[in-house]
Amino acid sequence: MGDLVLDDEDEDAEVIINTDVLHEVLCRVDGVTLARAACAGSLLNSVSSSEKIWERVCNQHWPSTRDPEVKAIIASLGGFRKFYGACIPLIVNKECSVFDTSDTAIRDSMEWFDDEQDMVEELLDTSLNDFIFIVDLIFRDRPIISQVLHGIPGTGAVHGWFSNCPFRIDLINQCYEEGETEDLSEMAACTDRNAMIIDGLPLVLSIEKERKDGHVWKALCEDINLSWILINKKTKQMANLASWRPLGGQRHWPGDKDFLVLFGSVLPAHRLLASRVVQCSVVLKCRLLLNSDRVEKGERTSSLMVTELSMQLEDMAGMPLKGLHSLLVLKEVLGSSKSMNHPNVLKVYGQYVKAQSELKDRKHRIGGHVDVAEFHEEQSDQRYTISFETTLKNSKLVELF
Repeated sequence: MGDLVLDDEDEDAEVIINTDVLHEVLCRVDGVTLARAACAGSLLNSVSSSEKIWERVCNQHWPSTRDPEVKAIIASLGGFRKFYGACIPLIVNKECSVFDTSDTAIRDSMEWFDDEQDMVEELLDTSLNDFIFIVDLIFRDRPIISQVLHGIPGTGAVHGWFSNCPFRIDLINQCYEEGETEDLSEMAACTDRNAMIIDGLPLVLSIEKERKDGHVWKALCEDINLSWILINKKTKQMANLASWRPLGGQRHWPGDKDFLVLFGSVLPAHRLLASRVVQCSVVLKCRLLLNSDRVEKGERTSSLMVTELSMQLEDMAGMPLKGLHSLLVLKEVLGSSKSMNHPNVLKVYGQYVKAQSELKDRKHRIGGHVDVAEFHEEQSDQRYTISFETTLKNSKLVELF
């Protein structure tokens, strides 16, 4: 880079702009500002197209993009600028703004055999190894988990047992009994476990007080972010399946020290499936660590350990889709609509939950049964969620009875 000489028509004079200085300025802005700068003129467009600048923006947003393996993946897809443009907007289901709760839209996923042969034929050119998942869990700008999955773990061919089994990806799945929390505190000191610890939360003096005040729960929901990026390396398409901000959750469930946070999105279903929409549910579960309080900025704080991070697709009845149907949805969603209007994405999810609730009520009225996911069921007074109106106002919490 060097100096560019531009003609200033108004002043009839020459203006010398040092592009190195301009490059340094653009290195300090966020992605949205950088994209706007590219539309301001040929010079700004030229400088803002630098892959180094977009790499820095992606590094700030997704810690996993610092990894050499992920850098190589992004380079093969067309670079950091393309990656940011495809993954920063969230999926929004514009085609189904009003969700159909008719019987044709709510059949159990195991009953979706119409056009089964057509589904198989459509996936003949698709391999499970075509897909890559890049997952980032971040708390207050600190990476907690950054991981890359090639293919779908634990599966074989598309048309093997995977085709008819419920689809679910367990990135982390640590099962502990209620009495094992003290052992978890010792495990947290290990180097390989330390990356899964969420620090800096308000100090918990007692479970009873936390149940009443909810300070840890509020801090967790306001400051936790999650990205679950799906990539088809064959078609070079990509999309973020998660909501970045929490959509809802529960505290003190299933045990007093456990917290569940829900992320995800509402996806358009494949045309061959009976359901018009499906939900991508990304579930984060954490457990409060006893005897692990630390000192930050002169104050004692508490810590949580991540015990589960999973993703699955569900129909409107809350039933998991089987592998064949999930693969069709994942392939389809890469070409679906996206929006930078994140509050609108939350609004669409709110409409989905409302329609799901209406479906459940209608099924009960006609004597049917809907096995809705645990975090949508009526629970005891320990049931908590995030309302969509208050989510838009820094995710304040509301208790549901």
